[in-house]
Amino acid sequence: MQVSVESTGSLERKMTVEVPSDRIDQEVEKRLKSLAGRVRLDGFRPGKVPFKVVKQRYEEGMYQEVVGDLMQRTFQEAVVQEKLRPAGSPAIETQVSGPGKGLQYTATFEVYPEIALSPVDGLEIKRPKVEIGEADIDKMIENLRSQRSTWEPVERAAGQGDSITIDFEGSQNGEPFEGGKGEDVPVELGAGRMIPDFERQLDGLKADDEKTIDVTFPDDYQAEQLKGQTVQFAIKVKSVSERRLPEIDEEFVKSFGVEDGKLESLRADVLKNMQRELDERIQQRVKTQVMDALAGANEIEVPNALIKEETDRLRHEAIHSYGLSHDVQLPDELFADQAKRRVTLGLIIGELVRQQDLKVDPQRVEETLARLAASYEDPQQVIQYYRSQPQAMASVEAMVIEDQVVDWVLEQAKTVDEPVAFDEMMNPSQGAESEASE
Repeated sequence: MQVSVESTGSLERKMTVEVPSDRIDQEVEKRLKSLAGRVRLDGFRPGKVPFKVVKQRYEEGMYQEVVGDLMQRTFQEAVVQEKLRPAGSPAIETQVSGPGKGLQYTATFEVYPEIALSPVDGLEIKRPKVEIGEADIDKMIENLRSQRSTWEPVERAAGQGDSITIDFEGSQNGEPFEGGKGEDVPVELGAGRMIPDFERQLDGLKADDEKTIDVTFPDDYQAEQLKGQTVQFAIKVKSVSERRLPEIDEEFVKSFGVEDGKLESLRADVLKNMQRELDERIQQRVKTQVMDALAGANEIEVPNALIKEETDRLRHEAIHSYGLSHDVQLPDELFADQAKRRVTLGLIIGELVRQQDLKVDPQRVEETLARLAASYEDPQQVIQYYRSQPQAMASVEAMVIEDQVVDWVLEQAKTVDEPVAFDEMMNPSQGAESEASE
């Protein structure tokens, strides 16, 4: 077998492989002889078909089968011989093929990049330092009360925080439009679930009021024909209700599984849950920072074949997650940036793991399995499922090795404690909105 390799790009390689005819002929002959003892043909007893007849009938098909197998086998032999690491499947073009002619083909593929990792000791990672105060627990208790709240009708005008039930019918230039009519629609004032201009004009209305209002739709509204348009809505108010919060009494406390019914016990449980969620959020933010820092410090060229594979994987995940039909065509552009980031980090992490000889910690795998299964009704059954599925276990081990990489980077890099309020940590988008409003 002769092999020659040409670099046609920084990562692309064109490899020409020549397989001598005698190697092909020997394999074809071997397989035909094996077939002769098993083949059944009319006019011959089983196993007694002359080899000449078998060869005449099956040689061409057997030749194609052998060539296909040899292409796969010799490609692997060639990349090992040339010390190449293909990234993705090759595009193969046969140049010479036929009985007595041997085989010559060209395989075009990308290879993994050579990665020279930058030192991590110059990286700076901000570790959020968060303390859960009594006010934070108070707010969480209030959230629990809000979840158990009820709506009670009132004989007054609606205000912020109230729920107003309405019938409405919209018209544009005097003509009704699709989606512009509703009956017995509850609107919580201040919740922001309706068009702002619509919701704002419900404030101050009371039961049995009727009013026609002008509403201007936002420029980015989903219905094309309504973007930026001003329409009229005829409103009829059916009722106004105010939120009633439950008393924090023994019954309320026990409803959350606190057997002794004491507020102190509920606060302790709430604090425990808040701390667990906070620890997970801090860990995720630190991990994101580490990954961002590694990606920023190591600019590498990524094989397009790997980006394509990851794009297809992300597309499949999206279709599955949202319950979409597999006929739905989601464009590559939706996933391209995320796919490139995943592949880039995968290559960097893989190289770091290799250089530092990091091994998956079995104890951390068990802890991760337990954490993943904890929210299910039968955790042990979930754990057994993972252990019976090699692909599922591989994903858990990948999570663990990523966490070990993060720990290793944190040991080498400079870490700085950054004071962060609990609310800001748990709801960063709200914190950003608050800053923008100031």
